[in-house]
Amino acid sequence: MKLLFNLYKSLLPPISKTESEALEAGTVWWDAELFSGRPNWKVLNNLQITKLTPGEQRFLDGPVRRVCSMVNDWDVNYIRKDLPPEVWEFLKENKFFGMNIKREYGGLEFSALAQSKVISMLSSRNLSLAITAMVPNSLGPGELLHRFGTDEQKLHYLPKLAIGDEIPAFALTGPYAGSDAAAMRDTGIVCRQDGILGIRLNWEKRYITLGPVCTVLGLAFKLEDPDKLIGGERDLGITLALIPTDLPGVSIGRRHIPADQAFMNGPNYGKDVFIPLNYIIGERAGIGKGWSMLMSCLAAGRAISLPALSMSGLKMATRIGTAYGKVRKQFKIPIGKMEGIEEALSRIIGNTYIINAACEMTCSALDQGHQPSVISAILKYEATERMRSGINDAMDIMGGKGISNGPNNLMFNSYISQPIAITVEGANILTRSLIIFAQGGLRCHPYLSREMTAIRRNSPKRFNRALLGHLFYTFSNLLTTPLHNITKGRFIKAPSKKKVSPKMRHWYRKLGRESRNFALLADITLMLLGGKIKRKQKLSGRFADVLSELYLMSGVLKKFETDNRLECDRVYVRWAMRNGLYRVQCAFEGILQNYPVGLIGWVLRKLVFPFGRRHKPVSDKLQHDIVAPVMEQGFIRSRLIDHTYLPDDELEPLRILEYTFRDSKQVDRFKKMMKSNEGTHTKLRVDIHNYPNQKKLFEEYGKKVKKVIDVDDFDNELK
Repeated sequence: MKLLFNLYKSLLPPISKTESEALEAGTVWWDAELFSGRPNWKVLNNLQITKLTPGEQRFLDGPVRRVCSMVNDWDVNYIRKDLPPEVWEFLKENKFFGMNIKREYGGLEFSALAQSKVISMLSSRNLSLAITAMVPNSLGPGELLHRFGTDEQKLHYLPKLAIGDEIPAFALTGPYAGSDAAAMRDTGIVCRQDGILGIRLNWEKRYITLGPVCTVLGLAFKLEDPDKLIGGERDLGITLALIPTDLPGVSIGRRHIPADQAFMNGPNYGKDVFIPLNYIIGERAGIGKGWSMLMSCLAAGRAISLPALSMSGLKMATRIGTAYGKVRKQFKIPIGKMEGIEEALSRIIGNTYIINAACEMTCSALDQGHQPSVISAILKYEATERMRSGINDAMDIMGGKGISNGPNNLMFNSYISQPIAITVEGANILTRSLIIFAQGGLRCHPYLSREMTAIRRNSPKRFNRALLGHLFYTFSNLLTTPLHNITKGRFIKAPSKKKVSPKMRHWYRKLGRESRNFALLADITLMLLGGKIKRKQKLSGRFADVLSELYLMSGVLKKFETDNRLECDRVYVRWAMRNGLYRVQCAFEGILQNYPVGLIGWVLRKLVFPFGRRHKPVSDKLQHDIVAPVMEQGFIRSRLIDHTYLPDDELEPLRILEYTFRDSKQVDRFKKMMKSNEGTHTKLRVDIHNYPNQKKLFEEYGKKVKKVIDVDDFDNELK
């Protein structure tokens, strides 16, 4: 065993301090169950889904709806290039910046689910409005202070942040360091100035949301103590401090234009800015712990805010795509009845159901104290990517109407702004290829993290115990996984009939079977490649795809149970599960076709696919079955697009579209009634004149349709 310990130690890749802190940040939860290959369904079944409190619901129905009515995309992005002053004041007065601040400090102390719903509704109206309210409640000084600040820092800042007396921003990214925090060039030097022990800061940051208008700047920098004034080390590591922006040497105010959106975002600089040590978050106890703090708090942005923006984008694509598909006609039929359009709508609707389910489950886990760093990365990646797909599909459905920008265009702003959520807080390419599996594998694997910890602590005894468990786990997977594949998963454990719907148990078995396959492939691959997995990013990305799909399917099954097993939801569960299982199969095939050791890949293929492919893509009929109910107003559509904003103003383009969609059912009914009467076109006109109410309906409906399909135009100077 000593020989194995030394061999393993020599093969273990060097792990930087920032990597180590990222691996140790947060907690594991359902992701570890899926990674094990033997998910304990009780963990999923026992999760209590958060419900909005009466106060949270009143906030959504009151201040949130009110502030949505105060803005529109065209005015904010192209006329003012900012939120109106009265909106800024409204956000402050109603504590939108204090949703995650505890009541004892004057905040709203909303649940993660409530924050998600608020951001989603704001985003359905205007992205700049949503981001302005979102940032102080995600990766910002508020959460950092709650978790790591001293009592004095909390008392000083949190009440002011809650009511907007202080506008926060957080500055991490610079020209040379985005995701690679180790490359950060922003420095703080411990020194004395006028007899005060402090830090002299120099920095250059960019892409900082609220940076141009912030009054307090959370700053990440590398702290150095060349004269050893506060200890025996020179390099003290990444540290976080709160910088009042009115200090000498601080420069803010300039702006970027991110995807033509008007939210405040820009660079900032510091030249020889001196701060006392008590400006460090946590004061001396916080020195060198900045990256660990950031990784611990990142779940808020990844698991709440960005998925909420994405969920809103999908819901609006569903609302607009289905309504426009019903109202707009080509070749004398609604375009939504064309199979090509129906296929696009099925993707939008199916992914809306999936991401809504995943957001509710993840927010509920956060509300119960979990800090799932891997799951937050999964949700951020999948939600933003599926939002991108949904918006692209909605744009295709709208055709020329979608690409002609103007006050009446309902999709263009979402289309041009979608890369923002995809890029921030870990660009999706990085998240998929390096974080979800390459880091998540070490975090979630039942034994790898124990082995690595034992080696770092130079503990052969701990290593031996972990290694023996690992070997038993590997051989167990090698024996049982092919058995389950040969028997088509019949002996996979599923929750009892008392816990879940009997009609859903076969989906649990299918999910459990693919979890087994994933565990086998992941375990063998991680042992084979070790630290090289970070360089095999295409392979790592495919493993990430599998883990992500397993998590999303778990959310769908959980939602079905939470929503009281609604019969109308079964078709959406079926679409989500078939789509997810097929995508898992495609990812497995990609892994095995490109396996780094061909012979091992051939053997693994025989174990995972003993009879070849087993999952088929979603059928045309199933696509139709999930679209048809949403092409009519009713319970199903209302649930899919809940917590999106519908204006009260009858002149608003979205309201015109929705009410035209509503009237289309009555118009269609009357047309069918008239077609059932035999006669000429003249007789048809007589019929209409015999029903004055219907005649008025036809006339008004025609005017509304004209407004819906009209596009904006401008003079030669585009004014």
